[in-house]
Amino acid sequence: MIRITTLAIAAALLSPAFGQATVNNTALTPGQRAEALYRQGLAAQKAGDPVAAQKAFSEALKANPNHAHARYNLGQVKINAPAIAARGREAKFGAVMIPEFRMDDASLTEALEALRIMIERESKEKITPNFVIQDPKNQLGSAKIALNLKNMPSRAVMQYILDMGGAKARHDEFAIVITPRG
Repeated sequence: MIRITTLAIAAALLSPAFGQATVNNTALTPGQRAEALYRQGLAAQKAGDPVAAQKAFSEALKANPNHAHARYNLGQVKINAPAIAARGREAKFGAVMIPEFRMDDASLTEALEALRIMIERESKEKITPNFVIQDPKNQLGSAKIALNLKNMPSRAVMQYILDMGGAKARHDEFAIVITPRG
């Protein structure tokens, strides 16, 4: 019975008339619809889309106002929307595959700029990372980067650059902030 209910919920999520979800001409109960919407909200939250998550949790509460998990997660999404969106951008950034990355005696700034250009090109300009270097004591200025990498995700390429440059990264709402390690 649980498997049938799970299949019904999955079919409802894929149904073009989501609000009128049915399986084998059997309408979902408000509780089933609320649960399907709640799970859709969780998936959006995990994917880093706070707007879709908030919408799904709100719809789940319309279907079942007593759905405690939907209510709790709606509150969490409202509180943590920037962090959720940043995690989503970080995941999209990290998933871009870089076919080849070559640097020889480049500065940290030059290496990050080359990586930015490659990410834009490989993502067909869907992802445009903003690197911001915060180094008031100029600790990163002398680092030289020499790399020859092939077929790697951009997250790994960036980590190699940062390791060689003695730096670390933090994904903020609008930028990837680079600071000296330590």
